[in-house]
Formats: sequence, structure tokens, C-alpha cells
Amino acid sequence: MQADPDTPPGCLMVHGALACGEWSDSIRQELNSRRAVYEADLRPRLVRAKAEGDLPSYANPADLARYFVTVVRGMAVEAAGGASSHQLRRVVRLALLAWPE
Repeated sequence: MQADPDTPPGCLMVHGALACGEWSDSIRQELNSRRAVYEADLRPRLVRAKAEGDLPSYANPADLARYFVTVVRGMAVEAAGGASSHQLRRVVRLALLAWPE
């Protein structure tokens, strides 16, 4: 989706955070808050995955949630810079190698 030619590349929350200057602190705070909610919303699903045995016992759901959103945000920056869908899929494949089994 981030590299779909029919949609703007990247992510509004990432672009907004990168483009905000000190004069727009309230916007930056709002975007930071929304990104934190996204990560917090993912965490319970990863806790459930661990409880159901889909993640190993050593997996840390909070760390995995942060890892996931960090990769996704990085991909948004890359998409905005012109990365192709093929290039972003390669990033996903590499990121999944670090995912606990």
C-alpha cells in the first residue's frame, strides 16, 4: 500500500512528525500520541499470540510491537523516498527473519 501509485507514498503520521518544526509542537504531540496508540493497540494481540503458543515463551510483546511499528514507519519513509513495492517486500522478508519463531 505504501508504494501503491494510486495513493500518496508513505504515511501521514510519519511525514507529519518529520516535517513539524518547533512552531507546531501541538501537531507533533498529537501525531506522537496517535503513533503510541497504534503500538499500544498491537501489544495485546501479541500477548495473546504468546499465550496461544504462536510466539515463543521468551518473546516480549512490547518489544515486538515496537519492532513492528519501527519497521513499518521506516518503510513509510522509504516509500516516500521512492522505494518500489518490490524493494519494500524485500525489507519485509528481512524483517521477518528477526521475528521469533
